[in-house]
Amino acid sequence: GGTISIGLTHTILQEKDLTEYPGLGAGMYVELTVADTGTGIDTAILDNIFDPYFTTKEVGKGSGIGLAVVHGIVERHSGTIRVTSTPGKGARFTILLPACEREVLEPQPETEISEGSARILFVDDEPAIAAIGKRLLTTLGYAVTAFTDPLLALEAFEENPDGFDLVMSDMAMPGMTGDRLLTGVMAIRPDIPTIICTGYSAQLSEKEAAELGVTAFLMKPLDKPELSAAVSDVLAGNA
Repeated sequence: GGTISIGLTHTILQEKDLTEYPGLGAGMYVELTVADTGTGIDTAILDNIFDPYFTTKEVGKGSGIGLAVVHGIVERHSGTIRVTSTPGKGARFTILLPACEREVLEPQPETEISEGSARILFVDDEPAIAAIGKRLLTTLGYAVTAFTDPLLALEAFEENPDGFDLVMSDMAMPGMTGDRLLTGVMAIRPDIPTIICTGYSAQLSEKEAAELGVTAFLMKPLDKPELSAAVSDVLAGNA
């Protein structure tokens, strides 16, 4: 039971407000709030909830990366996220993002999306993301085998290393991180093209991924044109 409330409004930050919002400038912002009437967050861990890999779940039940990803996305868009909570009374997250005031532009022609026919092994521990990734790649003409367990994905590759033309993996996964998975894949078949996807850049940088031999590095979230271009370039040897 309980209630989740979502709100969206405009707010103006003035110079006198900036001490409360370090890193932001004065001006118009869009304020997104998400609040619930749940159990709340223990004050002892409130300062740690945006830390990568911090989790109160059991081993294998969660990576602790979700809020860190949200935090990273908000900061990359020059915003900030704050949380207040009272144990037993719920929590409230507030996101401020700079408002953009400009005239509405005429719709631009959609970017041409190339299709292919390669066989792709797609790995993400989040079932919803694995399903979305498989659906997007399938609509682009690829034959996709999706896994939510990186260990099972590696086993499948070991059993049939020539059955795939590309391996794509999320970075933060319980049991085995994406860089370890792709390292294992390349140890079996060094010529296989690989793509690693992450929603939190501090986990693995593009330079570090390249040093491991990973072909391409993508930041989440991905849209269809970006995904199409990246896969096409990697398969063509242009990445």
